[in-house]
Amino acid sequence: MRKPRLKRTVVKVAVETFFKASREYDESMADESLVDVEREGTVARIFLDRPEKANALNSAMLVALATAIQDLHEEIPRVVVLAGRGRNFCGGADATELKSLDERTGAEFVTRIHEVCKAIRALPVPVVARLHGAVIGAGLEIAAACDLRVAAEGTKFSMPEVKLGIPSVVEAALLPRLMGSGRAAWLVLTGDAIDARRALEWGLVEEIGDGRNLVERLRSNDPQALRMQKQLLQLWDEAPLATSIASSIERFAQAHRR
Repeated sequence: MRKPRLKRTVVKVAVETFFKASREYDESMADESLVDVEREGTVARIFLDRPEKANALNSAMLVALATAIQDLHEEIPRVVVLAGRGRNFCGGADATELKSLDERTGAEFVTRIHEVCKAIRALPVPVVARLHGAVIGAGLEIAAACDLRVAAEGTKFSMPEVKLGIPSVVEAALLPRLMGSGRAAWLVLTGDAIDARRALEWGLVEEIGDGRNLVERLRSNDPQALRMQKQLLQLWDEAPLATSIASSIERFAQAHRR
């Protein structure tokens, strides 16, 4: 549960400690060529860049993605966009690496997925997932960790883990909050795909399109208010109602002290 009176310096130390531990543990595994970062003014765009493999996530790519997110803290943009190069956003976990996992390495691998999702949620600014092609398994979990999701026509979403003999885990736990428990259960229990239109109807995505207008609307808003609002949104997800309201009052007062 996020504490309502968490000072900015404490948040900064926690984020730096998290990333330092992750980097020391996984630094030798990173392959920065698998992730591309572009900056355009106050917007940072992070691209999964393994198009020949449908941007499937292996350990090297997950570490590179966590590192790219960490680097954004050196010069925080106003909005972050997460997208994929090529024909797909993300085809899920890399099948070759999945086949090699045992109980220990399986836990390590899925923890890396969680660390990336946690890092996305820890960014103090809005993160928009720009989705297209296939959004599968771990790729959908990463999209769910973003604040907003925009999908191109024809995008397909699925959580096919049960068809592979494993459950959907880690940030799949966000799906009931986005879609409702029944629709999330349909995705993870059937393993079947839905298209962009149904994803919009079910609340999995907020918009169909390329996301440009949404990014511009976010960028035009007051940056400090956006950061406060993101903190509150996450608190509202996790805290009791009374705590959420009390923290909201505090943030409102803080906004008027500027």
